[in-house]
Amino acid sequence: QVQLVESGGGLVQAGGSLRLSCAVSGRTFSTYPMGWFRQAPGKEREFVAAITWSGASVYYADSVKGRFTISRDNAKSTVYLQMTSLKPEDTAVYYCTADGGGSTGRVRRGESDYWGQGTQVTVSS
Repeated sequence: QVQLVESGGGLVQAGGSLRLSCAVSGRTFSTYPMGWFRQAPGKEREFVAAITWSGASVYYADSVKGRFTISRDNAKSTVYLQMTSLKPEDTAVYYCTADGGGSTGRVRRGESDYWGQGTQVTVSS
């Protein structure tokens, strides 16, 4: 069974930085494309970033491009989201996701198989 556990969320002032981590259990982590989504109160869940299984390609929402960086360490079965120049509108619960079928497209559309429980990020103004 695949489990995803996010960590690294917290309270930060605008302009600050945070790094989220998502540890994945399962023997085939290195074959999973991974992604991050977020959901703010009263809003729909939205795509933030995705990375292919090899890490060769990454994708970002326009709202975070240039500020957030997604990366992965297959040896540690962990994916990261480095967030810089944080804004109050980045406040949300951030979710990690993985697709067991190997489809980065499914990850980007939010249709992937596995999801974490989420970690809260709050950016104060």
